[in-house]
Amino acid sequence: QVQLEESGGDLVQIGSSLRLSCTVSGRNFDTLDASWYRQAAGKEREFVAFMDRTGDVIHYADFVEGRFTISRDNAKNMMYLQLNNVGPEDMAVYLCHAAGAWGPGTQVTVSS
Repeated sequence: QVQLEESGGDLVQIGSSLRLSCTVSGRNFDTLDASWYRQAAGKEREFVAFMDRTGDVIHYADFVEGRFTISRDNAKNMMYLQLNNVGPEDMAVYLCHAAGAWGPGTQVTVSS
């Protein structure tokens, strides 16, 4: 059974950058496609980014607009999401998703 745990969420100012991490256990990560989602307070969970198990196929939500970068290190069973130039609209709990499993999420709070 795959288990996921996110980290790296923080309180940041508008325009800041931060990197989120997802630790994967229970299966070799190189056998898994994986995604990042986010859920803002009072809103539905929404897709952010996807990377396949090889790292060759990447998709982003339209709202990313080049500001976020998904990456992974299969040898370390880790996935990352680099957030740059964050805005108030990026404030949310960010979750990683793979093999039908979800992590508990990590909170990104954006202040002006």
